[in-house]
Amino acid sequence: MPDDKILLAHGSGGKLSHDLIQQLFLPRFSNPFLQPLDDSARITNQTGPIAFTTDSYVVNPLFFPGGDIGRLAVCGTVNDLSMIGAIPAFLSLSLIIEEGFPISDLKRIVSSIFDAAEEANVQIVTGDTKVVEHGAADKLFINTAGIGWVKAGIHLSGMNAKPGDRILLSGPLGDHELTILSQREGFQFQGDLKSDCAPLNDLVGKMIEFSPSIRCMRDPTRGGLATTLNEIASKSNVGMVVEEEKIPVRESARGICELLGLDPLYLANEGKLAAICPPGEVERLLGVMRGHPLGKDSQIIGRVIEEHPKKVVLHTLIGGHRILDMLTGSQYPRIC
Repeated sequence: MPDDKILLAHGSGGKLSHDLIQQLFLPRFSNPFLQPLDDSARITNQTGPIAFTTDSYVVNPLFFPGGDIGRLAVCGTVNDLSMIGAIPAFLSLSLIIEEGFPISDLKRIVSSIFDAAEEANVQIVTGDTKVVEHGAADKLFINTAGIGWVKAGIHLSGMNAKPGDRILLSGPLGDHELTILSQREGFQFQGDLKSDCAPLNDLVGKMIEFSPSIRCMRDPTRGGLATTLNEIASKSNVGMVVEEEKIPVRESARGICELLGLDPLYLANEGKLAAICPPGEVERLLGVMRGHPLGKDSQIIGRVIEEHPKKVVLHTLIGGHRILDMLTGSQYPRIC
């Protein structure tokens, strides 16, 4: 890890991000609640487990088809809680605002936060606002924290995957990052490209109700699906095989990726989840997912194996195999 300066790639969700966490933060802050490095911490109190998570949002531009920084902040935090099987309940909301930011835009964002919180059935219960001098921030940054309740018997974690398990994906990849990219760079792509930003807690609740033995869920945000699967494989000390032909990607998104030289497996998403579940439940669980609006395009995309532990192998469309590594560097920064 470079020891003199922070690079943009340290925030990409890829290898440098993981190196920064492992080499700088974990040695300082390591504790039993943080150690699993799941999307939310599982904290036990006198009445049972709670989940606690935090995140910061620096997206550029602030407004984009399918959402804005306010909706993104609520959905991202709700989804992190949901990925360990928690029922999201309370959020904090802190804003860092650049001097001169239009009040009309702030009102629009606050309204979007309210609407997203209503959609996800969560409450904003505390917050903070800071204003910094012009040029000291890029318009608006948002930080959130979230608390949720974990039902007895539910224990989802990236450490739980076992050989024989199946890998499910709830829908097409890449819509969010391609939307942000096209808006920021002024690309005039044809079609109805928009962010998939959405709260996943209702879908997750129905999945867990049907199959409480689901091993693990993750939302493939920064670093994309490839990085997410590598994280799970590493934590569980297992291998994975993923079928490229089974991975859903919209034709419009695929065309943009080919035009720009991007790989949809590394693109950020804000309304999709990957789930690891026992083989005996996978077909029926797939039916439950497809019965929900946010999971109607779900697919079984691969399986967990004993061979090549901590590595993910992609079975390509042309019949070959290649190692699917986690993201190194950054395809494009500031997408969530």
